This record gives sequence, C-alpha cells and structure tokens, in this order.
Amino acid sequence: MSGARGDSISKYLAFNAEVSQARARGTPIVALETTIVTHGMPYPQNIATTRSVEALIRAGGATPATIAVIEGQIHIGLDDGQLERLAQTSNVRKLSRADLPFAIAAGEPGSTTVAATMICAALAGIEVFVTGGIGGVHRGAETTMDVSADLAELARTPVSVICAGAKALLDLPKTLEALETGGVPVVCYRSDEFPAFWSRSSGLAAPLRLDSAAEIAKFIGVKRDLGLDGGVLVANPIGEADEIPANEMRPFIKAAVSDAQRKRITGKDVTPYLLDRLGALTNGRSLTANIALVENNARLGAELALAVRRT
Repeated sequence: MSGARGDSISKYLAFNAEVSQARARGTPIVALETTIVTHGMPYPQNIATTRSVEALIRAGGATPATIAVIEGQIHIGLDDGQLERLAQTSNVRKLSRADLPFAIAAGEPGSTTVAATMICAALAGIEVFVTGGIGGVHRGAETTMDVSADLAELARTPVSVICAGAKALLDLPKTLEALETGGVPVVCYRSDEFPAFWSRSSGLAAPLRLDSAAEIAKFIGVKRDLGLDGGVLVANPIGEADEIPANEMRPFIKAAVSDAQRKRITGKDVTPYLLDRLGALTNGRSLTANIALVENNARLGAELALAVRRT
C-alpha cells in the first residue's frame, strides 16, 4: 500500500511487536477474528481457545494476528493484557463492514466478525485468515432477509478464509447458492462433502476439492494472477474423533432455532444466542467440538500461509 491512501489507512492500524517483527522479516502471518472471544464462547474458554490457536499457528511456522478495534485503532495482533480485557468486557460491539468505521470513529471497543476481519487483514496485507465457521443465509431468510455480510465480503475482499464450513444452524444449501452467485470458490479440503461445522457431513457435495495446502496455494495464485476479485473459502472438516454427527445435532439445532424464534431474537444477536443455547442443549459437547474445529483450522491455516508465501 502506498501514496495518500496508504498514509490515510496506516494511521488506523496498530501492529503488536510480534506481528511487526514478522512483517519486517517477511514471514507468513495468519489473521484471527475476535467475535469468538466476545460472542462465540464463554470466559475462560474464549481466551484459552484463542491462546491455543495462536500457539498452534506459531508451531506451524507462521505468526498469529488476532484482530480487534481498541481506542480508535485496528489492532493487528493483541498482547495478553488486551486479549484478557476483551475477553472479560461486556457489550463489546460486534463489527462487520457497516459498523467497523463507526467503532473506530467513536473510539468504541469492537470485536471483528469474518467480514470485518477480512477487511482488516487485507488492509494489513495478510492473505490467510482462520476462523471457526462463516455466517451465511439464515433459515427463513426468504421472510426475514437475514443474510450474513460475510458472504458479500468473501465475494469482494482478497483474503483466503479457512473454516469448518458455515455454521450448521444456517440454511446450508442457500448459503452455498449465495456463495456461487457471488463467484466465491468453495474448496473442500480432503473431502467430497461440504462440512457442517460440528459435523463432517452436510449431505451437500463439495463444489471443489483439493488435498494439500500446496494445491490450494497454487489455486489462490492462479485466481490472483487472473485478476479475479474476492477471496477463497477453504472448508476444512472437523476431525472424526471430535465431530458430533449431523443426525445427532439436527434435533438440537431445531430446538435452539425454535427458541430463538419464540423469543424474537434477530440480527447480530441470533448466532451468539444459538451457540449458547446449543451448548446447554448438548451439555457442552458443541463447545468442545467448536474448540477442536478451530484448532484444526489453525493447523491448516499455518500450513497454507507458508505455502502461499512460497508461490
């Protein structure tokens, strides 16, 4: 990034020491979101999971960059104190494209969704981002029009996102259709099926399949060389030993969605409510699986970041 635009953006970016050193050395960096810290998991599992994911990325030869908005700046990499405060702060604004600049202008703390993390990663020159699951088309969207901004961001921002699929509480067929309409490549890693977050199987065929980080990196490079907009979605199934099979999760999801509808929970509050409700309904199994799948994605994320740097 150079020129006047680069100068105007740089004043909003704050890199911690570890990320600054990686940038100076030219070593690969992997972006991480913070909605999982503020809205996705309870304390202390939220901070323990983030630290575990960061450690796995370091062990894989890359540098983690956990992203949040603090005191009017986009922090690319958080120190222990910042992460601890974020993990225990209530009413942190959940940021997407629409309200990212608002939080910066207002000096409000904000955690980044998939969409906001992609934007911030791209501004910082980071090409690979690890998350748990993306947002998508909500059930009943034909009435509510509730569609995550993550899908539009994937179609416009050149960051590769590693996830365990879209969260299974969404309308997965419509989510895949929306991704196809947006021209977003969906690459399933070593699988012929699109994964369903807590479950390895969704019953939906993989749009594309690749079996190594090197193959994915080559694909990303060709897409970039062709000047095609947007990112790449890499769907990495949860490990067999850690999954909750889809037939077991289905009744829990149905019950949680019914509860949310009965309580008229809408907008950005829906997913956090459903995740919390599912944790209760599954006696904690969904949270345990969530932690395992994020860690699984971190391992692939570090490997892909190294492969992308080599292409």
